[in-house]
Amino acid sequence: MPTANESILTINGGSSSIKFAVYKWGQPLLRSLHGSVERIGLSGTTLSFDDEAASQDDSFPLSAADYSTSADLLLDWLEGRPDFKSVRAVGHRVVHGMRRTAPELVTPELLEELRSISSFDPDHLPSEIQLIQTLQKRHPALPQVACFDTAFHSAMPRVAKLLPIPRRYDAKGVQRYGFHGLSYAYLMEELDRLGDIAAVTGRVILAHLGNGASMAAVHDGKSRDATVTAMNAK
Repeated sequence: MPTANESILTINGGSSSIKFAVYKWGQPLLRSLHGSVERIGLSGTTLSFDDEAASQDDSFPLSAADYSTSADLLLDWLEGRPDFKSVRAVGHRVVHGMRRTAPELVTPELLEELRSISSFDPDHLPSEIQLIQTLQKRHPALPQVACFDTAFHSAMPRVAKLLPIPRRYDAKGVQRYGFHGLSYAYLMEELDRLGDIAAVTGRVILAHLGNGASMAAVHDGKSRDATVTAMNAK
């Protein structure tokens, strides 16, 4: 169990961006640093950050032609920050977990499975795998945990997972998967923290609004349907 002087690094790798934050351990977690690398693979790649502990925020250009270089330059910068010295684990948002329903420690077997399904989301999974591997290479002893965006929706009833296609595809494992699940899980945790009984009983409609937008129907704390889904085999 981490102590109050230790931190967790969280990373969200997108198709052309990397968002990151460092949280001091505690109840609740205290964010000390956050930022992003934007426009990866395009002109004007920029690293922006807000160091809340030092009351400092700034941005500067990165000379990065691709995702791999951007990840290395971001780690170069992070390793020079005081916050990084206290990092004891890294949490990654991974867009697709297929049948996996809970966060998991990154292992060679998990990485191999993620590579095998990367074609299901070529805009996100390859870059997320790249970030994990870059950290492994530079900090092999640092535990990394994959948190799956699809996990929150694994409780959707069978009728919500079915697609209007022949049942023979269902028999082969083709089904609907919901996304933005980490965002919805956070919203439900906040409802619970605020004492709203809807976090554990009753019906809630949640909206995720960002570069991607979706809604989710939640009943008794569990996902029942979602508007942004993908059709994949198990």
